Amino acid sequence: MDEEIDQKVVLVTGGTQGIGLGIAHEFLSKNYYVIICARHEPKENIFENYEKSSMFIQCDISSSESRENLIETIKKNIGRIDVLVNNAGVAPPERKDILEASEEDFEYVIKINLQGPYFLTQQLVNFMIELRLKGNIENYHPSIITISSISAFTSSTSRGEYCISKAGLSMMTKLYADRLAEYDFPVYEIQPGIIKTPMTNGVKSKYDKLIREGILPIKRWGDPKDIGKAAVTLAEGLIPYATGQVLNLDGGFHIRRL
Repeated sequence: MDEEIDQKVVLVTGGTQGIGLGIAHEFLSKNYYVIICARHEPKENIFENYEKSSMFIQCDISSSESRENLIETIKKNIGRIDVLVNNAGVAPPERKDILEASEEDFEYVIKINLQGPYFLTQQLVNFMIELRLKGNIENYHPSIITISSISAFTSSTSRGEYCISKAGLSMMTKLYADRLAEYDFPVYEIQPGIIKTPMTNGVKSKYDKLIREGILPIKRWGDPKDIGKAAVTLAEGLIPYATGQVLNLDGGFHIRRL
């Protein structure tokens, strides 16, 4: 290890923009050391004034080789990981009716949105267990937080690949919560709703209209910092007697109303 990190360390996948960037900034504000990874380097200095408390590692989480490089870089340069935030995700390259969708688009979305997080979590959890067994880190209480979507339970027939990938993340959360309970590693899922991000820029007018018409009890767009604040709350252990918990950050969208 090149340097000793005394701060708690969080890895945020897909952390260069949108929800991931909002999450990263909230953790930085709480004095975490923040590692972000993404397929492409950020186009600008997104962590100005936080250079000593942050690191970017290029990683395509759909690639086994790239994930292994990510883990080895963290082990060598940081030496610990306290929180994994599975946030990286993509929409299908083109919205197509489920009767016309292609296998290529399905595979593309599933590998990034579901297969990548599934195995990245596996790899990082084994590292966390190793750190716990060594006992070298005082008060070491790691956690896993996965960012899914209201699409985990909401049908959108023009992007079935995305919905299936997010539904899969919900089961992934339950599986890891069950398996890791013996280590006292809590596992959580946050389901964001309509959030202002680059991914939703193309459908802004559609959702502006839906929000005006009352699709949400809380009549506003969500902001990435809304998700970030929730992620920090979970990571700080402020909800201690819970695991496998789903936190709905959707302005009340999940409420069935008449």
